[in-house]
Amino acid sequence: MPLRVVIIGGVAAGPKVAAKIMRLNPAADVTVLEKGRFLSYAGCGLPYYISGQVADQKHLMSTPVGVVRDVDFFRKVKNVKVLNETEALEIDRAGKRVRARRAGEGNDFWLEYDKLVIATGARPVVPPLPNINLPNIYTLHGVHDAEAIKALLGEHKARDVVLVGGGLIGVETTEALVQSGCRVTVVEMLPQILRMLDEEMARLVERHMESHGVKVLTNTRVTGFEGNGRLSGVLTPQGRLPADLAILAIGVRPNVELARAAGLKIGVTGALQVDDMLRTSDPDIYAAGDCVESRDLVTGKPCFVPLGSTANKQGRVAAINICGGADRFPGVLGSTVCRVFDYCVARTGLTEAAARAEGYEPVTVVVPDFDRAHYMPDSKLMILKLVVDQRTRKLLGAQAVGPGAGDKRMDVAAMALTAGMTVDQLSKADLCYAPPYATALDALLTAANVARNKLDGAVAGLSAAEVKQRLEARADFVLLDVRGPDEFKQERLPGAISIPLGALRSRLGELPRDKEIVTYCKVSLRGYEAARILQGAGFPRVRILDGGVVAWPFEKVR
Repeated sequence: MPLRVVIIGGVAAGPKVAAKIMRLNPAADVTVLEKGRFLSYAGCGLPYYISGQVADQKHLMSTPVGVVRDVDFFRKVKNVKVLNETEALEIDRAGKRVRARRAGEGNDFWLEYDKLVIATGARPVVPPLPNINLPNIYTLHGVHDAEAIKALLGEHKARDVVLVGGGLIGVETTEALVQSGCRVTVVEMLPQILRMLDEEMARLVERHMESHGVKVLTNTRVTGFEGNGRLSGVLTPQGRLPADLAILAIGVRPNVELARAAGLKIGVTGALQVDDMLRTSDPDIYAAGDCVESRDLVTGKPCFVPLGSTANKQGRVAAINICGGADRFPGVLGSTVCRVFDYCVARTGLTEAAARAEGYEPVTVVVPDFDRAHYMPDSKLMILKLVVDQRTRKLLGAQAVGPGAGDKRMDVAAMALTAGMTVDQLSKADLCYAPPYATALDALLTAANVARNKLDGAVAGLSAAEVKQRLEARADFVLLDVRGPDEFKQERLPGAISIPLGALRSRLGELPRDKEIVTYCKVSLRGYEAARILQGAGFPRVRILDGGVVAWPFEKVR
């Protein structure tokens, strides 16, 4: 008798499990149940479908050669039976069967299994706010949402758009909305957008969005919606925001109700608990994707990180083990990248805030640098941040913001984290170099060397936030700008004085020796040189501003 496998969920992890099982065991009997109409689509591509960069929604559910992954595709090509618009209602673990119902049909039916896979994903958070059910309030969680939003924009029925939530989906979607001629406001209840970043890095993204006409309101809570028959406004304690369209991008929760009702163990994160072979507390039931709890590779603790990339990797592992293998899924780093207009925004591992919360003593560096040789016409700037454990010198996390290719650097950082590398090891990584692709000493390696300098006591730094706090507290220190006079005149930091680097040695007498001196330049390379000059001259308290003017996320003097 062939192996009977029932898979609940047909978007990401589920189809991956099905396809891999059929490659390993062509005689298997595999059935996929999917509640929705669409199968195996790229949910992360929905903002680009709305913008028109993806011309047809079919492209989101097609193979690389353009074949649509629909019911017929799975039946004819994969020999997998797919029942879309079919909801799984109950898991009978004792009888090893699943009760299901087709949309529009009154009669339930049972499917028996030898192995069951739960790939029910996650569902968007929809808060119980007044008038939440008004027309023109959407999430962006499926093709149907994207189609409805795209239709509104195409018919010019939405001009004022409010994105509720400053997470990945909300931020990624702003570009599509601006391109459609909309006035866009992002409302985030926390002090910053993009919690995957540290605050100063998130503020750089926020400033970039504002430069493209997006209004960003942090520390702002939505209290309800108003409208007569259709949405007309979003309510906050600070006032009413006009809105023809609202998109809820607050986040997602794992869809585990079916698993919980079946008595399967739920983890501390609220997602379904699995072992490293993707088995649930029932050895005949596997789970994968956005409904599953993972393990953080840095801390070793349970975490919930819903990503399509993770779902696909987990789907492969589950399939191998269902077919008698012994593959393992080690965990995640939360490696994430998104595009915000022309900015690449990426991270991997722990943020500085998360590292401190976990009890580490992190040392951080912020380093602006070019993604390829600066003399190449297409070179672009990026700002890298590394988080390093002071005790072990191991990399804990990394972030990248800017128009440069930060994704490449985060991929390298992710491998360094996976290998448990120190910044000393990372600084000597043998990376590819040619002017069109990288600098001779790659930006990531430069950042690792700066971290080594800090760890070794060769330089002491202050973050932009720390300098800003000193300025606001009217602390008695010297903020020294060592750029040229023209650069200083064009823009500078509040309260700074100017002594160009080339004149510093001859003007040391102008600086007090009893005060802390913080040096900076455009990217703090000259700032570092200045700090070494001052230290060599016997100045006792010298620091550099990490990242310089480029990485300063606050107001400047112009």
